[in-house]
Amino acid sequence: MAPLRFSANVSWLFPELPGLPERLQAAGRAGFEAAEVAWPYVEPPEALASAARAAGMRLVLINTPRGDQEKGEMGLGAVPERQAAFREGLEQAVLYAKALGCPRYPALPSLDGGAGSTEARSGDTAVGYRLWRQLFVFLLIHLMAGRVPQGADRAAVKGEMETVFLENLRHAAGVLAQENLVGLLEPINTRITDPQYFLDTPQQAAAILQKVGRPNLQLQMDVFHWQIMDGNLTGNIREFLPIVGHVQVAQVPDRGEPGSSGELDFSYLFQLLEDEGYQGFVGCEYRPRGDTVEGLSWLRSYWDRKGRPRTGQ
Repeated sequence: MAPLRFSANVSWLFPELPGLPERLQAAGRAGFEAAEVAWPYVEPPEALASAARAAGMRLVLINTPRGDQEKGEMGLGAVPERQAAFREGLEQAVLYAKALGCPRYPALPSLDGGAGSTEARSGDTAVGYRLWRQLFVFLLIHLMAGRVPQGADRAAVKGEMETVFLENLRHAAGVLAQENLVGLLEPINTRITDPQYFLDTPQQAAAILQKVGRPNLQLQMDVFHWQIMDGNLTGNIREFLPIVGHVQVAQVPDRGEPGSSGELDFSYLFQLLEDEGYQGFVGCEYRPRGDTVEGLSWLRSYWDRKGRPRTGQ
């Protein structure tokens, strides 16, 4: 069983440092070879790519733009009447993905099962896709669903929002396929973090992915959100891991380091991911309780026990 590969979410880690270039340098010094950035758009793409190369870091994940922050938007994928803005944001995210060192890999396995068929996740296509994902390290794009509009009843607008989301995801899958990129759907808990977020459980996300039926769209598993919404992490990981493209970790309930006290036993969870053959990155998306480097003692301990794989492995 291969050891897990970890990426530093520099939107969360190293908050003591002022900007993304400085945080990338700090992550490299701490032993990371891969990083993720929630919203890289404060930096020009070429400057951020140069900073990542200087730090010896590979960027593996970004989010699509949030939208209009003054209006409280947090993604646009499922938001009615914002389809044009979602597509503009998607184009911006693809531009960044291309600039941030994402090379042109061999083409994705055929997305047809015929086109758009849910059968694209089964049989030879799915097997070929999983092998392709394991062989190559590239940048993923989290396609943010967004929030239920202010004042709207969630149950009343759920059908309309899902229809918008499906339309946008089919468009996104086609755009991403042209660049050999992969999009992710992340459920965000509505009990603590964001009560208005549309996509809040792995079951809901998996059902939407099945309806879209494109193998270059996958599930993003943040165990912090999954534990808060549903618990049953062992069962849910085993059920959904075949369609998971990225994992993120933080302790529950206060989103601290995996080594801090809380509900989750990360020694068990990391072993479960290894046993289930997970090949992607595990993103460190948590709020350090003190100095970031001191708080990485859990990761240094993991590397001492398991070894530290190189980014390209």
